[in-house]
Amino acid sequence: MITAQLLKNYFFAVIRGENEKAAIEIAKYSVLGGIKNIEITFSTPNADKVIKELTNYYKGDKQVIVGAGTVMNNRQAELADKAGAKFLVSPHCSEEIAAYAHEHNIEYTPGCATVTEVVKATKMGAKIIKLFPSETIGKNFIKAVHGPLPNVNLMPSGGVSIDNVRDWKEAGACAIGIGGALTKKVSEEGYQSVSRLARAFVEAAN
Repeated sequence: MITAQLLKNYFFAVIRGENEKAAIEIAKYSVLGGIKNIEITFSTPNADKVIKELTNYYKGDKQVIVGAGTVMNNRQAELADKAGAKFLVSPHCSEEIAAYAHEHNIEYTPGCATVTEVVKATKMGAKIIKLFPSETIGKNFIKAVHGPLPNVNLMPSGGVSIDNVRDWKEAGACAIGIGGALTKKVSEEGYQSVSRLARAFVEAAN
């Protein structure tokens, strides 16, 4: 089941490439560094083409899972689905996208910032719920929600650093999304820095 593999991989590389080539390189170097959930955001130019290329590239690797992020509407959900995306992630909680995902048997992770939204997302069938913006919500939110809702899978995305990733994990994060923190050294050190930082996140969490 794809949910189990996503949770086992734990980290999501949230990729916003300035162009197709950059997004593909960041994705490949993220995988080399040990992050195998690849989330190509629709803020990347031609995101669906990037998803398709990466899906084909990792076709023989069952651990690498390529999906789409910043999915704002059903048009983008359809583009991602046709490109081979195995999961969809939104910054918001959308019943429309959830319905599309259910109909087409694709994992949907909506973004939530309140308990009410978390409950709504679970009723929509979300198996993993994105906490966004996690730096504003804070890790104590996870512990608080797990009081009345112990089985909800909550994934912070944004604002997680190498210094605090262990704290998020210990607070009960089922997975963690990492975006700009993976690419902050690319302009100085090249794409190899993505692998180095990815490894640092994995090691810090463990």
